[in-house]
Amino acid sequence: MSDPHKYAAEHGERFLSQLQDLLRIPSVSADKTNHTADVEQAARWLAEDMERIGLENIEVIQEEGHHPLLYAEWMNAGEDAPTVLIYGHYDVQPAEVRDGWDTPPFEPVIKGDKLYARGASDDKGQMFAQLKAAEALLATDSCPVNLKFLIEGEEEISSAGLLSYVPQNVGKLAADVCVISDTAILGREEPSIVYALRGLTYFEVEVHGPASDLHSGSWGGVVHNPVQAIAEIIAGLHNADGSVNVSGFYDDVLPLEADEREKLKAVEMTEERFKASTGAPQPWGEPAYSLTERIGARPTLEVHGIEGGFYGEGAKTVLPSRALAKLSCRLVANQDPAKIYDLVKQRIYELAPDTVTVDVRHIGANGFPALVDINDPALQAAVTAYERGWGSSPKYVRGGGSIPIVAEFQNNLNIPVILLGFGLETDGIHGPNEHFHVDMFHKGIDTAIHFLEAVAKQ
Repeated sequence: MSDPHKYAAEHGERFLSQLQDLLRIPSVSADKTNHTADVEQAARWLAEDMERIGLENIEVIQEEGHHPLLYAEWMNAGEDAPTVLIYGHYDVQPAEVRDGWDTPPFEPVIKGDKLYARGASDDKGQMFAQLKAAEALLATDSCPVNLKFLIEGEEEISSAGLLSYVPQNVGKLAADVCVISDTAILGREEPSIVYALRGLTYFEVEVHGPASDLHSGSWGGVVHNPVQAIAEIIAGLHNADGSVNVSGFYDDVLPLEADEREKLKAVEMTEERFKASTGAPQPWGEPAYSLTERIGARPTLEVHGIEGGFYGEGAKTVLPSRALAKLSCRLVANQDPAKIYDLVKQRIYELAPDTVTVDVRHIGANGFPALVDINDPALQAAVTAYERGWGSSPKYVRGGGSIPIVAEFQNNLNIPVILLGFGLETDGIHGPNEHFHVDMFHKGIDTAIHFLEAVAKQ
C-alpha cells in the first residue's frame, strides 16, 4: 500500500491532460439535434476511464428520450466500511465563440493558472476530480470506503432521467453519504461548505377583465383595469416589512439556532458589498434577519415579470382585457413546495376583486429545499478534508439557489448530501470564457481523497 496523495501529485499532469480530452467533447445536452452523439461519446469516454481505474459493474443506462446515465461501483472495502455515493454530471451548457469567448469553447487552453473551456468548472472539472481521487485510492490499494458513482448527462436540462431513476433504484444506490462537487467556495484560499439550499415552486397568475381591449375614454372608470388589478393582488402578497403576507407561509420554517447564526456571521454580507454587487440603493427585506440569513435561511416570494396592455413606443389609450404575472417562492428546509403553492394560490384568490377573474397555474417542477446539520459526522468529515487539502478551515454557507437533485437524494435515500465544491463564483459558468483554476483542480483531487479517508474514520 502506498500513499494516494503522493500518487495524485505524481500523476497530476496526466490527470489534467485527461480532463482536457474530456472537455474537447461538446456534450451539450440541450441541443439534441446537433450534439446527441457528442453526449453519448462523453458517456462512453467516462465509462472507459472508470473501467481502466478499476471500478466495477459499470453501466451506461440509456432510456428512450434521455441522455446516458452512468453507474459504477467498487464495493471491496468490506461490509463494515461506509459506502459513499458520488454524483456529478458530464453535460454542459451551449457555447459558441460568438457568445463572447476569447478562444473556441471546446478547445481547452491553459492561460496563466486557468484552464479555459466549456464545462471546465461546471461540472466536468469538479466531477473528474472525484474520479481521479478514486483512481489514486484504488491504484495504491488504500481505498477505505465502498464507492458508488452516479454521473448523468442531463443536469443542464433539469435531470429528468435521473429524477425518475433515483426513486426506482433506492436499494441499488443505498449509501451512508452522498458527495457532490458542483459548487463554489468563497475564494482560492478560503474554502467554504454550502450546507443548505433553497427549494422552489413556480407559478403564473392571469387576470381577465373585459372580453376584449377597450377604449379607455369610453370605459375607463367603470371597468377594473386588469393590469391595475394584478398590481393590487401582487402588492397584497407582502407586508410592509418585506415578509410574505400569506397565512401559514412560515409555519414549517425551522428556526435558526444561536450557534448557526454565529457561524453565518463569518460570511456576513455588508451593506457596502450588497450595493457593489447589486447596484441597488438599499437592502430590502425582513429586518429581524441579516442579509446573509435573508438569502439562505428565509423563504421568499418573488415577481419575475408582468405583462399586459400597451407598452410600445408612443401612446395608445387602451384598457387591456388581460394581464399576466410570473412568480416563484424560494423555500427553506422543512417547507413543502406543493403546500406552499396551495397556500399562495389561496391567498391570491382571497386578494382578487370580484371585478375581474383570476387563474393561478403551477408551471415547472417543484424543487424541495435541502439542509444538512452542521454537526453531522459526514459534514464534519468535509471540514476535515478542506482543512487538510486547503490548509484552512472552511466557512459555513447557506446557498440561496436550488439544486433539486440534492433534496432528491436526501428524501429518497435518507442520507446526508455533502457539497464539496472546488470552483469559484468567478469561474464564468454558463457564460463565455468559463474556466477552472488548475491548482484548484489538483487541490480538489487531494481534498476528495481526504474526504473519503475522513468518512472512513467517522
